[in-house]
Amino acid sequence: MISSSEKFNIRYTELQDEPFLRKWVQESLSWFSIETGKELEEQLKIWMGYARFKCSLTATYEGKPCGVATLFLFPYVKLLHQSMGYIVVDPGSRRQGVGRALVRNLDHLAESYFRLERMHYEVYGENPLRKLLIEQGYKELFEQKHFVKEGELYLSRFVLEKKYNPLPRRV
Repeated sequence: MISSSEKFNIRYTELQDEPFLRKWVQESLSWFSIETGKELEEQLKIWMGYARFKCSLTATYEGKPCGVATLFLFPYVKLLHQSMGYIVVDPGSRRQGVGRALVRNLDHLAESYFRLERMHYEVYGENPLRKLLIEQGYKELFEQKHFVKEGELYLSRFVLEKKYNPLPRRV
């Protein structure tokens, strides 16, 4: 298990993590609602933009990135109490506890630092993240059938939520 090794670490995401994130997302496009090209470029810009707010975490093993999890914070006052979570793990590091560690740490960041009340994830098709989130206390809110179309295949979208009990916000 990578995540139980002394060589495993989780730190804030840095701009130099972008090539790793790009590679993993490209290798995992069936788990995202984007295609290659312009959509991918826009998504990566947005994703990496959150690094400057310290709401993105990178897992490393032996100093090399092996996963990224990010809070996609909403810029509207009425939505400051919640966030969407996005996560991707290097295919060679999956099923090694990396995703679980990232979800736990992102939950902690969301509740303790950003004082969010709830977190959501969108999961497409048979993505194994769905099972991991349920194991981590997330509840499935709904399934939307035929949400994503890949060629002739339709995938469902599942939205999962976890509620937190954060400290009150400072005024």
